[in-house]
Amino acid sequence: MTLPKGINNCITDIQGIKVGHITLYEKISEEDTICTGVTAILPHEGNLFNEKTRAASNVINGYGKTGGLVQIEELGLIESPIMLTNTFSIGPVMQGTLDYMLEENKEIGDSTSTINIVVGECNDSYLNSIRHQAIKREHAVQAIKNAKNAPVEEGAVGAGKGMVCFGYKGGIGTASRVVSVNDENYTVGCLVLSNFGKREDALFANWDKKKLDTPDGSIMMIIATDAPLYDRQLKRLAKRCAAGLGRTGSHIDNGSGDIAIAFSTANRYTHATVSTMVSVTYIRDDHPVMNKLFQAVIESTEEAIINSLKKAESTEGRKGRVVEKAPLPDMK
Repeated sequence: MTLPKGINNCITDIQGIKVGHITLYEKISEEDTICTGVTAILPHEGNLFNEKTRAASNVINGYGKTGGLVQIEELGLIESPIMLTNTFSIGPVMQGTLDYMLEENKEIGDSTSTINIVVGECNDSYLNSIRHQAIKREHAVQAIKNAKNAPVEEGAVGAGKGMVCFGYKGGIGTASRVVSVNDENYTVGCLVLSNFGKREDALFANWDKKKLDTPDGSIMMIIATDAPLYDRQLKRLAKRCAAGLGRTGSHIDNGSGDIAIAFSTANRYTHATVSTMVSVTYIRDDHPVMNKLFQAVIESTEEAIINSLKKAESTEGRKGRVVEKAPLPDMK
């Protein structure tokens, strides 16, 4: 039995989470088209550096270029927006996000520690003239400032503008599930940047085998929950993204970057404190609700991928290439 969906079936069903996009699209010559963007996920509405969120990551296949995962693995915390973009834009997006966070927090790098910026990517070079490196620092800032706690715009927007999934137009997708235990309800939300697969691989549709000369592909999967978990448990959630990904038909190919980041909005970690000890309340690993949380991750990841296809429109990119909208109903 599937779990109930959140009120808007998206990651922002979790209170405080905001998502913003900036989309770039411009035909600059007969050969070249800018078809890319940036997406920002803000884990809560407060100061992200001063109130860090518990987090973990899982690299299912490591053919990807990310920033910030090492410190997530070491400390189990996120202290910046989670940024998504194309492969060649990790640098400017990281710099722009740093600019934003330094403006928000004058003490960073002065009277307190430095900051860990988190950026993930997929390769949109089939449609986007990626060598032009159109993404600049200010686009990261714009995506952050555009972030809203509202239903997420999906499909060929933000970082998803130039992405291809199962041979059709992919990009940004999201979904959520609600888990109930006793008198408590917990929400799990997933946002993906989908850019993988061939038409014949899809397990949710019977499509023709039209071949596009695309790379093996990648996917970024961002899991959020308001369940009180800590970093080791969030690592367990992040691992379950692989099951949701596999349900859609992904083979997790050799040249694919399949990366999951999971965070909880509960049990925030205060940066400035003189306390020696910190107490954290969390769900027992052996409580049956943990299995429901795992199920919620798998279901929301699978549906977020399918929603990225349902919501994306046909897009023309570089060299006159057109990637068509997937023949799927666009109703959630």
